[in-house]
Amino acid sequence: MFYVNVEAAVFKDDKWLLIRRSMKEEHAGGELSLVGGTVDNEGNSNDILERTLRRELLEEVGVEVKDLIQYVRNTSFVLASGKEVVDIVFLCEFDKGEPYAKSPDEIESIQWMTTDEIVNHEEVQFYLSDNILAAEAMRKKRVW
Repeated sequence: MFYVNVEAAVFKDDKWLLIRRSMKEEHAGGELSLVGGTVDNEGNSNDILERTLRRELLEEVGVEVKDLIQYVRNTSFVLASGKEVVDIVFLCEFDKGEPYAKSPDEIESIQWMTTDEIVNHEEVQFYLSDNILAAEAMRKKRVW
């Protein structure tokens, strides 16, 4: 059985919203990341991925995104515990709120970075670069 995780590639102007995960986090502690989280079991439900994404953005960093949320890509990985995760990235345009680390146990800091800054950052993992490059390509094709 897979865990389902959603992540938000949130853009504002020409920058992306990133977090530095707390060192207390079991997975990817201390790493730069997109905001996201695990989908909860709700039984019969509609738009569960999008609602989870909006909930996580509000709970973790206190921001909202505009109505259009667009699928970017999905990947899978295995946690150190052996549990398998399907990760789904969505492109979102920032709407309102002032991002801040609402839970220090989960988030150490907030950053806005350009695509080039992310791709060339020595601490950024390949999957974050790949997600941002895919989101940026999609963003350039659309009129927002």
